[in-house]
Amino acid sequence: MNSYHVIGLMSGSSLDGLDIAYCQYHLDAGKWNFKILKTDVVPFSEKWIEELKQLPLATAKSLWQAHANLGNYFGECVSEFIQKNSLQNKVDFVASHGHTIFHFPEKKFTTQIGDGAAIAAQTNLPVICDFRSTDIANGGQGTPIVPIGDKFLFSDYRFCLNIGGIANISCKTERGIVAFDICTANQVLNSLANSLGKEYDDEGKTALSGNVNEKLLQQLNRLEYCSLPYPKSLDNSFSREAVLPLLEGLQISTENKMRTFVEHIAVQVAKHIQLIAEKEKINFSANEKMLITGGGAFNKFLIERIEAQTKILIEVPADEVVKFKEAVVIAFMGVLRIRNDINVLRTVTGASKDTIGGAVYLP
Repeated sequence: MNSYHVIGLMSGSSLDGLDIAYCQYHLDAGKWNFKILKTDVVPFSEKWIEELKQLPLATAKSLWQAHANLGNYFGECVSEFIQKNSLQNKVDFVASHGHTIFHFPEKKFTTQIGDGAAIAAQTNLPVICDFRSTDIANGGQGTPIVPIGDKFLFSDYRFCLNIGGIANISCKTERGIVAFDICTANQVLNSLANSLGKEYDDEGKTALSGNVNEKLLQQLNRLEYCSLPYPKSLDNSFSREAVLPLLEGLQISTENKMRTFVEHIAVQVAKHIQLIAEKEKINFSANEKMLITGGGAFNKFLIERIEAQTKILIEVPADEVVKFKEAVVIAFMGVLRIRNDINVLRTVTGASKDTIGGAVYLP
């Protein structure tokens, strides 16, 4: 079988909601092609946002109850999506990333909630989920996992940068794709915007109105994580425990904090591209291309600062790809899992071997 119709689900750390992408994947002469056919975003209610924020500190019973509840909710969302778009009998299976609550690869575990069995029961479709655990069991970081899509679906770009709650990057090298989390991004920028009564900083206009605070910028750039070698990855708690306290500790305007944090992201992107060049012994040419997706791709000021710091040709694709790339790749990972093909790469995660990740639940 070389053609698949799949629904991919992604719930990111920025808590925007559930991204749903119905896609077609076709293997032709060894090359994968894809089409995004239908999409939707189901925003989380305030109740869900608060619960997901608090779950890292919840009891085991509360966590497992949320796992079941979120799975049933995701299943309801998919069923409504199928009904609304008349997709009955047109979906082969659902692939769900789940929502990350814990991510501690150094302690050999990661936790994405959203019970796959519940989604399967609600939709009467096979469901593939839990894509990270096998890699972590084999000594990997378990993240980023979307570079498998960068390899097969976005092969024209040397770099793929995703700016979501956390910014991560992938780069194609002679030994394969390398990828890792760079720094926190929209988790912090959105938190600062929230303090001004805004959901997010539209096009970076608020940050643009501020000034860089050099003391804060130096503190951010000196965070231990920034100097760690890759492969490496961040837990969602990093923003709460390491970054936001720095921002709260300085008596400067929120606009200046946002401007400084935008600069921090741009500096770290440039620094880590240079780190890749040194470690992989690559002399990047002047026409290297970088695809930028995720919510941060709509932050025009942030993109301008990254462009200024990196001197790399930047491309922001169509809005549909920007918004749904992660859901598209999760669905593709499901395709590879069904085919028993490798879908998590050791060059990315640092695992002892490439793996086939994903638990399968039948309806």
